[in-house]
Amino acid sequence: MNTSRILLILVILVALALLPLYGSDTIIQFGISTLLLAVLAQGWNIIGGYAGYPSFGNSAFYGLGAYGVGIAMVQWQMPFAMGLVFGVILAVVFAICLGIPVLRLKGHYFAIATLALAQVMAAIVSNVALAGQNIGLVLPPLNNDPLFYELSLGLLVAATLTVWWLTRSRFGFGLIAIRENEEGAVVMGVDTTRYKVLAFALAGIFSALAGGIHAYWITFLDPESAFDITLNVKMIIMAVFGGPGTILGPIVGSFILSALSEFLSSEVTSIAGLFFGAVIVIAVVLMPRGLADVARRFRQTGWRYFIENIRMHRL
Repeated sequence: MNTSRILLILVILVALALLPLYGSDTIIQFGISTLLLAVLAQGWNIIGGYAGYPSFGNSAFYGLGAYGVGIAMVQWQMPFAMGLVFGVILAVVFAICLGIPVLRLKGHYFAIATLALAQVMAAIVSNVALAGQNIGLVLPPLNNDPLFYELSLGLLVAATLTVWWLTRSRFGFGLIAIRENEEGAVVMGVDTTRYKVLAFALAGIFSALAGGIHAYWITFLDPESAFDITLNVKMIIMAVFGGPGTILGPIVGSFILSALSEFLSSEVTSIAGLFFGAVIVIAVVLMPRGLADVARRFRQTGWRYFIENIRMHRL
């Protein structure tokens, strides 16, 4: 990464950090939602983009993080920070216990196995008295949107630095080897099971932290909203649209799609629900490797880039 690009990133980061000083309440609230979605996309990027395992169950980690904060603060009268720690512990334990058997599956078998995780967790939590069952939990209010904004931004920076570290570490190279050729990675001496479980747990940590921040921000928690399966779709689309397996791709995808979705929801409500469906088609057919790959190859191939992708999919 050259110096000019680093300077541009730092300028954007400073502008985002100072947003509460000049942005309206509406902009700050939109910023919180967008930043948390970007964290989820970046978390999915670890297991889906670098390890090549398309998980559809990361919203289960999000819900566990949310309920970790809710239970700690409401039932045990613990501070928010301890709730975040408890939520992370729940997510990591869940990722390890589930990851060992499930990550032995590959491709669409793995995707199907993880698809129902959020619904299973919602059903379990609905019958746990400590978690408020179907009624849910009401957290103590804290009307401080700038604080939640800065927490969300800090979490996104931490997730992005972790992904950056992956691109330069032995662990990250092992995940890429698994993505490209898992059998070949085994021959090279990569402990694929351990690497995949660790990647699953790492993705779960960031998803759980995002869920915990969101739970305290909205101050209400119930199984349906905490384990919302549509979050899986959103984080995957945003990561794929921006560029899976890249450092900044999921962030760019999250920011662009969140802004477009917000515009359509407020201006053209009748087609807002179709938006993400259209994005899936566009991303898969025209640019299956995301905006990052378009930016890298479009200068060389021009419009032939999209034509080649269409031919590749035989459409």
